[in-house]
Amino acid sequence: MERAQRSRRGGFTLIELLIVIAIIVVLISAAAPKFSQYLMNARETAAMSAIRTIHTAQTQYNSQFGRFAATLAELGPPAGGQEGPGAADLIPSDLATGIKGGYKFVLETTPTGYRVLATPVAFNRDGRRSFYSDQTMVLRQNWGADPATATSPEMQ
Repeated sequence: MERAQRSRRGGFTLIELLIVIAIIVVLISAAAPKFSQYLMNARETAAMSAIRTIHTAQTQYNSQFGRFAATLAELGPPAGGQEGPGAADLIPSDLATGIKGGYKFVLETTPTGYRVLATPVAFNRDGRRSFYSDQTMVLRQNWGADPATATSPEMQ
C-alpha cells in the first residue's frame, strides 16, 4: 500500500497539466495582438527607411545619369555585367524587386521628377499605413487601406 501512495505523489495528474496548459494558452492569446502590433510598427518603420534609401539613390542616379530613374530596377543591382543606367546598383536587390518587409514599393516618374508609393502587402497584417513621397523628399502617410497621395498628411 505504501508503494502505491509513493507513485501517486511522484507526478502531476492529467487535470493539473491541463490547467497549466490552459493558463499558458490564455497568456499567449492575450500577448499575441500586442506582438502583432509591434511587428506592424517595425514594418512601417522599415518602409519609411526604404523610402529614404530610394531618395538617396535617386539623388545619386540623377547626378550620374542626368535624370531620375523610372523604375526600382534601374536603381538596383545589375543581373550581370556592368552597372549603368539600366541597373545602377544603388539599392539592395530585394528593394529593387518592389516588395520588401511586407510592403510593396512603386517608383514612377512625373513631369517634375518622381514619386514613391509604399503600401502594405496585406493591410492590417503587414501595416496600417501607406506612404507617399516625391522628389521634394517630404514623407506623407495615410492611415487606412487607401494609398497615400501628394495631399495626404505629412509625417511629423
